Amino acid sequence: MNPVLAGILVYVLAQLAIGIYVSRRIATEEDYFVAGRRLGLVLASGSIFATWFGAETCVGAAGQVYERGLGRTSVEPFAYGICLLLMGLLFAAPFWRSRIVTLADLFRTRYSPVVERTAAILLVPTSVLWAAAQVRAFGHVLSSMGGFEIGFALGISAFVVIAYTAAGGLMADVVTDLVQAIALAIGLLAMLAAVIAKVGGLGEALEIAANAAARTVDEPGILDTIEAWSLPICGSIVAQEVVSRAVASRSPEVARRSALLGGGLYLAVGLVPVFLGLLGSTLVPDLEDPEQLLPVLAGAHLSTLLQVLFAGALISAILSTVDSTLLVASSLFSRNLVLAGREGVTEKTRLRVARLGVIGFGIAAWALALGSEGVFALVEDASGFGSAGILVIVVFGLFTRFGGAASALASLAAGAGVWIAGRYFGLGWEHPYLASLGAALGAFLVVATLDRGSTRRI
Repeated sequence: MNPVLAGILVYVLAQLAIGIYVSRRIATEEDYFVAGRRLGLVLASGSIFATWFGAETCVGAAGQVYERGLGRTSVEPFAYGICLLLMGLLFAAPFWRSRIVTLADLFRTRYSPVVERTAAILLVPTSVLWAAAQVRAFGHVLSSMGGFEIGFALGISAFVVIAYTAAGGLMADVVTDLVQAIALAIGLLAMLAAVIAKVGGLGEALEIAANAAARTVDEPGILDTIEAWSLPICGSIVAQEVVSRAVASRSPEVARRSALLGGGLYLAVGLVPVFLGLLGSTLVPDLEDPEQLLPVLAGAHLSTLLQVLFAGALISAILSTVDSTLLVASSLFSRNLVLAGREGVTEKTRLRVARLGVIGFGIAAWALALGSEGVFALVEDASGFGSAGILVIVVFGLFTRFGGAASALASLAAGAGVWIAGRYFGLGWEHPYLASLGAALGAFLVVATLDRGSTRRI
């Protein structure tokens, strides 16, 4: 067997074993989805960093920089790092105090059950798209470093992540996230050191990177730049994946500090794939698929041992994100749709539905990964789908009493409708996310102002 592939398999099986061992402590739905609300600073911040540091940061960002250089729309890791910092500064503590499990829980208590279910329907596809991006990236790693055809590699990756995620809940997730975060940092730094040595030292590497950074392709206008940055920041600042870590923390201060620390780590470590992308245009020119850059660099410039280490780093980035996204999709589906409002449902039944949801959404993510154009396309879809309305009603719901169920529904419908029309139906809109954000905010304000009795429930 290929030694690199053998190392990958050992690493994946070790992570699966950890998840299964920790999952034995799960007894309730709250244990499964928010780890009993007992996360400390180390576990919470490590999990936020590892969850956020996914395929788009490693595989996608390196490929984008390799292909286009650094420009005003080079948002990784900067925009998503800013997103986490803003989450810590503004939202983490209020979310913790709300005692919710999912975002849709907040919408039920603040607006109405109809808003809860509508938001859950919009949020589930977002998480599935994120999961699909990670599955596709996992397939790239197995295809490049294991020698598999990409379709077969995607099938293997989907099976692994579904089994891994269904085995444990959030506590298993965050424990493995900490292991994965350490492996990720070590693997990326080892790769960076090896590549710098290959090009002749740090001075030569910096010169190559500076020349590559100056190469831009079709530098965008100001609105294009705002669109590129607002999509990851506004589209992800209240993503359920990071909200779940905030509400699972043992105190509001831990929730706030873990988001800030996780964001800082994300920015620091996220610069490594960007730097490797800049070096890659010289080391591996004319690469047919830019998203294969990091695996190709590893195969060309690392020893077998370092290749295994680096493959473990890539897989860490992927697994730590995909298990979270599938858990989020399952929590929204089981808690806020299938079992919403049902009294007398046993915890055993709730856990069974949650695990079945993970399996079903994992299969859906695999199907999307097979048909997608690339990691970045999936991530953009995930960030934009329905997120404009979600952000608007979260802000008004957490910090004001202005507006009610009618204005929340109007905001969700306007934001999602404008995004879908501009993104998928070829209406020629150059800035669909800015349009959807404006539509969501405008709809909320207009309906809330007209409906003076807007605090009544629907």
